[in-house]
Amino acid sequence: MSSPAVLRSLRTTVPDTILHQDEVRDVFAAQPGLGRLAKRIVTASFDGSGIDTRRTVIEELSSTADVDEPMFFDRGSGLLLSPGTKARNDLYTREARRLFVDAARAALDADPSLGSEDVTHVVTVSCTGFHAPGPEYEIVRELGLAESVQRYHLGFMGCYASMPALRAAAQFCAADPEAVVLVVSVELCTLHLRSSEDPDVIVASSLFADGAAAGIVTARPLADGVRGLRLDRFHTAIAPQGEQDMAWTIGDHGFEMVLSTAVPQIIGETIHEALRPLYAADFAEAFEDGTIGSAVRHWAIHPGGRSILDRVQERLGLSALQLDPARETLRENGNMSSATVLFVLRRILEGTREGGGAAVGDRVSAMAFGPGLTAESALMTVVDADAP
Repeated sequence: MSSPAVLRSLRTTVPDTILHQDEVRDVFAAQPGLGRLAKRIVTASFDGSGIDTRRTVIEELSSTADVDEPMFFDRGSGLLLSPGTKARNDLYTREARRLFVDAARAALDADPSLGSEDVTHVVTVSCTGFHAPGPEYEIVRELGLAESVQRYHLGFMGCYASMPALRAAAQFCAADPEAVVLVVSVELCTLHLRSSEDPDVIVASSLFADGAAAGIVTARPLADGVRGLRLDRFHTAIAPQGEQDMAWTIGDHGFEMVLSTAVPQIIGETIHEALRPLYAADFAEAFEDGTIGSAVRHWAIHPGGRSILDRVQERLGLSALQLDPARETLRENGNMSSATVLFVLRRILEGTREGGGAAVGDRVSAMAFGPGLTAESALMTVVDADAP
């Protein structure tokens, strides 16, 4: 029987330009033509987001930037500009390429027992831009991987997409015990933010940010002193009543997010049925009697927004400490779409035990939400070189 696949060498990175939530709020609230109600929604959405800072690849949004021909923000007039989709995607192509390669290289460099010659598969994830040859091709070329490496790109799936990427990687490893799969997610959500009176657009503008994450999935032995997350099993669920409440489409002035205020309620109403099959084998009784929060110590919940985390915590009976990795990721980095759950997993894996970090043998439940309304979940176990 082959060894189970393990996610290891998780690494994350963010762009240099920092957005302070209160400053961005004031810019959005000051846009001309914005009605009184819309201004109140801006204030409430930004102030209630649970976010302090976000990162962006748009350097002209920096308070110290000196731009002769601004594309997104005219600092002199305070106006948010509205470039076309092509201009936004061109910037994505340039900036995402660097982040994909940097994140992939960081994950490889972090693993003492693996090198570029060991990689057999590359799986890339992004929903905020398109180009071909794509990021999986660029990783192979820039990192000097073998031309025969199998390449896959999961595009336009939304915030949950890193979960099926990990599931696919685990399946590659089940088929080939020597497989080494490099999984890389890059999302540049700020390229698509814009001023609007639409409440859904305002909520999206208050949440989304840029970031990148990468890890290696393989069944090969871990090096001494290295920990990882054994990928035990995955589950996919759909709440069809939320199909119109979370969506991601392409418009003339960027990609357009639909994120209605009903999403937290829908997640709260459906989360038990969405998770039940995941725990049937090991934690069925704890799940049924409401003690799943103590049976599974760590929870990597995608922080789609503060209200989503509040609803998940309430419905599953989780402690503040269990939600701390997700809330801190949201506070420091915002919602980076598909990359975000990998940030949360890294925080759990590397945290101190006293601060809620994981110990070998601890179970970790991960969950991310996206268009559909789709919920992707996984059950993992913290392992090291000595773990069975």
